Amino acid sequence: MSEPEAQTHSLTVAATEAGERLDRFLAGRLEGLSRSRLKALIKAGEVRCAGEIVAAPDTRVAPGQCYEVRIPPAAPAMPRPEPIALDVVYEDAHLIVIDKPAGLVVHPGAGHWKGTLVNALLHHCGDSLSGIGGVRRPGIVHRLDKDTSGLLVVAKTDEAHKGLAAQFAAHGKAKGLERSYLALVWGALPRPTGTIDAPLARAPGNRTRMAVAREGGRRAVTHYEVIETFAGEGGRTVASLIRCRLETGRTHQIRAHTAHIGHPLLGDPLYGAGFRASARRLATVAREALNALGRQALHAAVLGFRHPITQDRLRFERPPPLDMALLIEALRTQGGNPPDPDKKGRAASG
Repeated sequence: MSEPEAQTHSLTVAATEAGERLDRFLAGRLEGLSRSRLKALIKAGEVRCAGEIVAAPDTRVAPGQCYEVRIPPAAPAMPRPEPIALDVVYEDAHLIVIDKPAGLVVHPGAGHWKGTLVNALLHHCGDSLSGIGGVRRPGIVHRLDKDTSGLLVVAKTDEAHKGLAAQFAAHGKAKGLERSYLALVWGALPRPTGTIDAPLARAPGNRTRMAVAREGGRRAVTHYEVIETFAGEGGRTVASLIRCRLETGRTHQIRAHTAHIGHPLLGDPLYGAGFRASARRLATVAREALNALGRQALHAAVLGFRHPITQDRLRFERPPPLDMALLIEALRTQGGNPPDPDKKGRAASG
């Protein structure tokens, strides 16, 4: 059975409609869609004008403006099991820890109704996954972005789900919870260690991005440590390998925080677009490795937590995947310096 397709409507504002709220204008033009549904579509970034996303339902429309509205297909009632290979790090009757590859979406959503981690887990675990997360998020207590690799824990029972969810909700206050990432960022950070304490909220006008909020927003704290720096052509530091420890767990937290302090992740198309020209400072081998990566250079290297049933302390480590490891090695050698085995070992250990 083929996947349902999204519908797109192009609507031009008439002179008699000038000054109307965007959600009211759309409701008057699109039959069968409630105003609340249209508000949700606007906030989800599904409405554009002149190619730009319009994310505010109370935007006033003007004569001659053309709005494009994309209506995603209805979500299927239940994801289907799919035989997708999983790199299982640990598993028992209550939970499973996997090393998620880059490119794998965690749970079904618009544009990704199949081929997700949930589809793979349904095949691997059968009906044992916790149902607390709902039909589209069974067992999921935290997530990684599609193009971020690394460690992720999933609950197989409702009791385990409640215990894990409580730890992740408390995050920095939960004893035993540890989340550490390896990241490659542009430039040299001002200090070898530091803390980024800046609240995050959806970026105005772009619902796909997070941004530091001047007012409101949710508390977000990232601690970082510089592991290694890499010289580019001319001897200046062009990139740094850092370890980030999360005190809170917000959407895109590391990506938004590093961009906020002027050192976005290498390869990040959403937060590092303004640094594309920096790739010219890389030697050919490093530039090719960055192009081959094709994603943000971010890996969830360490995951530690209390077992929700036994209360045992569990801690797992995984080195970066091959694409990111090759980029690190290329950055090390581009300045003519031989690889340092000690640095290599420390980076791999997370």
